[in-house]
Amino acid sequence: MTEDITAEVSGGNVFADLGLDNPEEELLKAKLAREIRAIIKRRRLTQAKSAELLGMKQPDVSAIVTGRTGKFSIDRLVRCLDRLDYKVDLVVRHKPRRSTHVAEAA
Repeated sequence: MTEDITAEVSGGNVFADLGLDNPEEELLKAKLAREIRAIIKRRRLTQAKSAELLGMKQPDVSAIVTGRTGKFSIDRLVRCLDRLDYKVDLVVRHKPRRSTHVAEAA
């Protein structure tokens, strides 16, 4: 038996595609958590040592490195990066205009 598989083209933000509230914020938090996780991995830190450096408890480090950022603010994640000796730059720029027409499938 053959089943038809359908797929949707992403708008570029999986959180928006899923219909979550504040998708831009969720995407930013995911990106910050990814950087924190990468730094911890590169430095070969345990979660306990990471918690000590970040001034938080080990379960909070576990939540960040596994992508569960719901209870963390953007500011708190940025402070984590600061404590890991990383600087976060904020860039503000004009959003590109969205196309007013949808491409039609041929």
